[in-house]
Amino acid sequence: MKRSTPHRRSLVLLAAFAAVALVIGLLMFDKYRQRHELPTVQPVPGSAGSFRVTLFFAAPDGEGLAREGRGVPACDQLADCVDAVVDELINGPLGALQPTVPPTTTVRQVRIEGDTAVIDFGRELADGLPGGSSSEMMAVYSVVNTVCFNFPQLKRVRFLLDGAEAESLTGHLDLRQPIDPDYSKERPAEPETRQTQ
Repeated sequence: MKRSTPHRRSLVLLAAFAAVALVIGLLMFDKYRQRHELPTVQPVPGSAGSFRVTLFFAAPDGEGLAREGRGVPACDQLADCVDAVVDELINGPLGALQPTVPPTTTVRQVRIEGDTAVIDFGRELADGLPGGSSSEMMAVYSVVNTVCFNFPQLKRVRFLLDGAEAESLTGHLDLRQPIDPDYSKERPAEPETRQTQ
């Protein structure tokens, strides 16, 4: 009879380990699911809790933009909501996608003028970008597409740098006028490959 005690202890430890592994697995799956889940409804300022948004980052190979879902705390004013979404873009992707704006970028202010979001960035946005038209294009359109996709009442984005009109970020894209979104820069999502055993 006493021989069964170590066996029982082993079963209890095995059951506890399995329970912990299951909880960790479920948490990881939920985080993965949230990253790939895109919003079915557009965010509405004033809603309680949090809302789902779609962020546009650079595709893994740097060619074009790709989407990533993200939860963002609820906000009361449209300008605050835009600010929160752009902050998430600055925070960078959670998965295999590539960042489009320097992580040191700051948003000084967001104003809404009719159907235009006026976003005043700090100089770090321009100073932190690598040279070349591609990085400038990805930075600008990741911001514009993210803002206009999540807030359809906004049709374009105007860029300011340190409170002044931005002519361009690195000299390739004219930013003196508000920029409309361009979803043709988006790469279709690649189907996930499953490993065969």
